[in-house]
Amino acid sequence: MDASGLMARKTVDDIVSGGEAESQGLSRTLGPFSIIAMGIGAIIGAGIFVLTGTAAAQYAGPGIMLSFVLGGVACAFVGLCYSELSALIPVAGSSYTYTYATLGEFFAWLIGWDLILEYAMGAATVAVGWSGYLTSILKDVGLVIPARFAHAPGTAIEGGTALFNLPAVFIVAALTLLLMRGTKESARLNNVMVGVKLVVVLSFIALGWRYTNSANWSPVIPENDGTFGHFGYSGVLRGAGVVFFAYIGFDAVSTAAQEAKRPQKDMPIGILGSLAVCTILYVLVAAVLTGLVPYKDLNVPDPIAKGVDVIGIGWFGALIKLGALSGLTTVILVLLYGQSRIFYTMASDGLLPKVFSHVHPTYQTPYRSQAMIGVCVALVAALVPIDILGEMVSIGTLAAFCLVCGAVIHLRRSEKGMKRPFRVPAVPLVPILGILSCLLLMAGLPLDTWLRLIIWMAIGLVVYFTYGRRHSVLRRKNGTAA
Repeated sequence: MDASGLMARKTVDDIVSGGEAESQGLSRTLGPFSIIAMGIGAIIGAGIFVLTGTAAAQYAGPGIMLSFVLGGVACAFVGLCYSELSALIPVAGSSYTYTYATLGEFFAWLIGWDLILEYAMGAATVAVGWSGYLTSILKDVGLVIPARFAHAPGTAIEGGTALFNLPAVFIVAALTLLLMRGTKESARLNNVMVGVKLVVVLSFIALGWRYTNSANWSPVIPENDGTFGHFGYSGVLRGAGVVFFAYIGFDAVSTAAQEAKRPQKDMPIGILGSLAVCTILYVLVAAVLTGLVPYKDLNVPDPIAKGVDVIGIGWFGALIKLGALSGLTTVILVLLYGQSRIFYTMASDGLLPKVFSHVHPTYQTPYRSQAMIGVCVALVAALVPIDILGEMVSIGTLAAFCLVCGAVIHLRRSEKGMKRPFRVPAVPLVPILGILSCLLLMAGLPLDTWLRLIIWMAIGLVVYFTYGRRHSVLRRKNGTAA
């Protein structure tokens, strides 16, 4: 292994020109509204409908409102950096591409490998949550899915144990087929479901605010119980790290750069617009929810529905479940989409087999890659319990965000003369604040989360040195392939 090999990297001009050539395969069909909707679709989902209650009950109490603010501030710094890079380098690949242009192929591989964990396992996790909401809705109308076909193997149910999670398989398969069919069709479905979800969320805020009890907000930050991360200010920090998974939507948005109609304008609007809307909604929903229900009672998989029970309007509970179902659907859709586009770019660079970069001649989508991703995610969702999947938290994404902020600083020095359609203000202060914010959230996460990341990265190193390094397009071009 030679140091020059590890630092092999593309220039920004290489990546942009390559992206322009590849864009002949992927069609540019997404405008700013669709990109903002895609971001909202990814961000609003598990965070509001599941994680808000868990983080409030176990870590932050009513201070979960501050946790979302902390997460939103970190995302604002990182989002500005993403906006500059996605406009400067308007190609698919997200933080993987940006790292390739700055820190080199080896570090880009690590980030790309990490994003596999975040996107694919994230989609599987949300699919299991989707299954729970669907089962509840069907039960309300008299249709019962046998428990043995609605949970992971080994899950204790009445009369024995479960076999597999059929609804989770169904939603992953359906969305995979839709994504294989075409980006425009997928974006239309996403726009409709995002609209439904926003109506439900705004209705919950408007209606629920009248029934809040201010006593439930006292104290806003419960006293720490003597353990780091369990209430107090450390609990607010831990809560921010836990719910940060729900903020990765704007990262998924950046993978759409190569299919945006006007990436230099549309990408910053899409990233910052979706982030601003979702942060405000998160804080408001957290305030209403903890005002309706004592935070200790929110450790349930459907906290918003529990809040609606306090309001006491039956039909509204059904509407909330429908909104949750729509919300979780859009999250799965965007995560599956983002994963395939990252694979597409990595395969184009030779770091993954070419099958992942093959584009359908009619649908103009990486359909083979999308199909294989769908099969893997469906199997994981069918066979692994949500509590195990839920342990795949945000530490890898935060690490990727640190490198994105560092990439802005690096490119400002190495590519001073390049035209930047969008510029991060106050460089290097803003990127440094982004890095420090992410490191702070990472520090609040438990040790086992760090261990899982280390194990996953070790597997990635084996794949890189046995396949990716040997087939790297850049290495072959430079004559440095092993």
